[in-house]
Amino acid sequence: MNNYQAGGVSEDMGKLLLRAALAILILFHGVAKIFNGVGFITGMMGKMGLPAEFGYLVYVGEVLAPILVLIGLWTRPAALVIAINMVFAVVLVHMGEVFSVTKTGGWALELQGLFLAAALAVALLGAGRYSVGGSRWN
Repeated sequence: MNNYQAGGVSEDMGKLLLRAALAILILFHGVAKIFNGVGFITGMMGKMGLPAEFGYLVYVGEVLAPILVLIGLWTRPAALVIAINMVFAVVLVHMGEVFSVTKTGGWALELQGLFLAAALAVALLGAGRYSVGGSRWN
């Protein structure tokens, strides 16, 4: 029995839009790290007592996983990788801003929060029919 529940076209288009927005926006951060390196991250890992080499996993969370989410292959696990990456980004870089608001009244971490929420939503929803993996790999 196929566990995929076929929704309407608008539901699948919504999943595609959510996947594409999340993946493309995270991928910009990954591309920046490809060109500029991850020394900043490996340094912070070392300061936290973690192996500095763990910092290179950011390439998985900000390059590989977004590409998988974008094309719709192993979408759910890839989205969870993005979510875990966002948790590490908050803990390593933005912890001092968790309880802060901006001058305009927004949460200081609204972008990170939105990325985390979108990644969790994609992990729960799956890719939908407009994906390379179809229902078998999503």
